[in-house]
Amino acid sequence: MWLTALVDRKNTVPAMRYKSNDGRAWHERSGVVDIRGMVRMPYEVRWARAEEWTPTIRMIWATFVKYEGRDYTEEGIRKFFEFITDESLYTSFLEGEYRLMVALDGRKIIGAGSVRDKNRLSLLFVDEAYQHRGVGSTILMNLCNYLKTEAGERYISLQAAPYAVNFYRKQGFRAVHPEVEFSGIRVTPMEKVF
Repeated sequence: MWLTALVDRKNTVPAMRYKSNDGRAWHERSGVVDIRGMVRMPYEVRWARAEEWTPTIRMIWATFVKYEGRDYTEEGIRKFFEFITDESLYTSFLEGEYRLMVALDGRKIIGAGSVRDKNRLSLLFVDEAYQHRGVGSTILMNLCNYLKTEAGERYISLQAAPYAVNFYRKQGFRAVHPEVEFSGIRVTPMEKVF
């Protein structure tokens, strides 16, 4: 495997990319590497495997309940749960129609992001213990890179929960409409042009 990395002004490496020996697969290994080479908070970012679906959905649900559920009505909470546990969503994932990227710390799922309908961010969640460490930003960056370079898309759109609007603004997204509510779910439609 070989490695590419960008060093920021603080002499840290926020993400390292490893290319497999066969030259076909990129893997992310992220965290903070100080100038002495000490790695802290390492994690891998890649497309999810079938056996990772259930632990990923559990992490998403736990994070949703803790951070976003308070902004939703009972109906909205129920609709979200029905969406992430719908058998057709799992089937779409298995068929490659619902692209799901995960971040792992060892074998533990610590974050996940997904794309559907060509260029729509469907979910982006980070385990409570790993928030504010660049996990969500790294997943989002990888999904955007995939959409731009491999899928040929010119932009990404999403429906941001109230809790996440500022995060997406910092990532270069802009609101395209004011906040709306449907089925007890409050969201702000946003997009980012590549």
